[in-house]
Amino acid sequence: MPAADPLTDRFWSDLLANPHNRAILDRWAALDLPDGWLVAGCLFQTVWNLRSGQSPAASIKDYDLFYFDPHDLSREAEQRMQARVDAVLGDLGITVECANQARVHLWYEQDFGETYPQLHSARDGIDRFLVPATCVGVRPGELYAPNGLALLYDGVLAPNPLVPHRALFERKTASYRARWPWLSLATT
Repeated sequence: MPAADPLTDRFWSDLLANPHNRAILDRWAALDLPDGWLVAGCLFQTVWNLRSGQSPAASIKDYDLFYFDPHDLSREAEQRMQARVDAVLGDLGITVECANQARVHLWYEQDFGETYPQLHSARDGIDRFLVPATCVGVRPGELYAPNGLALLYDGVLAPNPLVPHRALFERKTASYRARWPWLSLATT
């Protein structure tokens, strides 16, 4: 992984301090995810845990994988991909969930009560996390952080203008602040 800047180097060091993140990335090729990314809580929560003096993997409920396959939008295809992920990573003793970002628009409104646009890549899904500081994804040798890493390390929580779902944002940030009280809400 090329060194881009000190914050990027720190991020890689921090996320790899979580043995589960490291194991997932070590087995990446076997997952064979089209446009695959390790995303979300397992990354930013690892950083926030370390900053709070906790174990890197403390209270991380699951490890999320995004992929993008526009050729089969069926739930069954996603379940087959999940079965492959479980076969490769099942011995880690953690919950790993994979989601085809090409089909999120088909179920999001039913699950969350808000509309969601059809995406064109897994990165589009990363772009649409409710909190810009948490918009991060990695795969071996590659980091995608469309909003940079400063907000993540500063613990600044702001609504994502791409996903103006205020009630969902408020629930999410309340959950984060209950676990990491030093996080702050951006003034708007």
